[in-house]
Amino acid sequence: MDLKQRADMLLGGATASGAVPGVIAMATNREGTIYEGAFGERVLGGGLAMTTDTVVWIASMTKALTSVAAVQLVERGKLDLDAPAAKVVPAIAEVQVLAGFDSAGKPQLRAPKRPITLRHLLTHSAGFSYEIWNTDMQKVQAAFGIPSVTECKNKALTLPLVADPGERWEYGLNIDWAGKMIEAVSGKKLGQHLKENLFDPLRMTSTAFKITPEMRSRLAGTHLRGADGKLAPFPFEIPQEPEFEMGGGGLYGTTGDYLRFVRMILNNGQLDGERVLKPESVAALGVNQMGNCRVGLLKAAIPLTNDAEFFPGVQKSWSLAFQINQEPVFTGRPAGGLMWAGLANSYYWIDPATGVGGVYATQIFPFADVQSVPLYYAFETAVYDSLR
Repeated sequence: MDLKQRADMLLGGATASGAVPGVIAMATNREGTIYEGAFGERVLGGGLAMTTDTVVWIASMTKALTSVAAVQLVERGKLDLDAPAAKVVPAIAEVQVLAGFDSAGKPQLRAPKRPITLRHLLTHSAGFSYEIWNTDMQKVQAAFGIPSVTECKNKALTLPLVADPGERWEYGLNIDWAGKMIEAVSGKKLGQHLKENLFDPLRMTSTAFKITPEMRSRLAGTHLRGADGKLAPFPFEIPQEPEFEMGGGGLYGTTGDYLRFVRMILNNGQLDGERVLKPESVAALGVNQMGNCRVGLLKAAIPLTNDAEFFPGVQKSWSLAFQINQEPVFTGRPAGGLMWAGLANSYYWIDPATGVGGVYATQIFPFADVQSVPLYYAFETAVYDSLR
């Protein structure tokens, strides 16, 4: 059975059984797309088919795009990976470390042991967290009136650190601060900078923070899986008139657009004659950049996510943009593969050794969905099996 037959059967079967409402999946090698398919509905019961050009909220898949834009500015001498980030965004110097809570429940803060750098931010080792995986952050938000980052309000970025910079991997607000650094040195809103430096050169024509009317005509809706396992529409949208454009998770786009980004990385920083990164920068995106820190489990602290960790038991590090599996994984991906995901169950991987990668998207909460994650793994496995 070839890849098309196997993947069509796998993905089509998942929508037919009701495991997922709709799914889009694509795979590429260095030369071009080797698979694309879309199945099910954009909104459950809505009657509109999921198509390969359907627009989805890519959520934290935004992070790699913002990170690559920051690395471009390092290439150009506009940003420094290891200088204090406060030289570019002074407000980050005000961020303190959470030391605990007093008897009345008031957060106790102290100064960090060292300044936060862009390298800390890009590797998620600055000490920032997210309230969805950290109950202490929820207490701090309540005490200080700090909104969730998904509200795209500047006050959301005033959350304290949960560890000193450089001391451990902690997934959080890091890339939103990196986005602020990009804006500070470019003099442009993040979305405009990304458009000029990534989206236009890569011909990613349907990726943006602001959903255009044309994009909205192709937009998929989000869904929630209830405790009974059943799915229902669950309307959710990132603010379209935000105080800041969320470099850590605000983008909407198509699977095909993201696949072009994946293919650019596979081609050492260029695509269709357009170079967006130097080969040495792409090499830096493929190796551990956070020392002895390692990626661990994200422990659910709200119902919109399950506990989440890709390939438990496999050692994982972080480059300047991606999680790296330091050992081979069961899908067939060898050591040195790159990947990450988005909160509504979208996933991608990039395998520089084999020269393949893929993008998979559903629009389901909670994250690490019990049906969508195994389906993603099965799709990736089908791609590797087709290469044997």
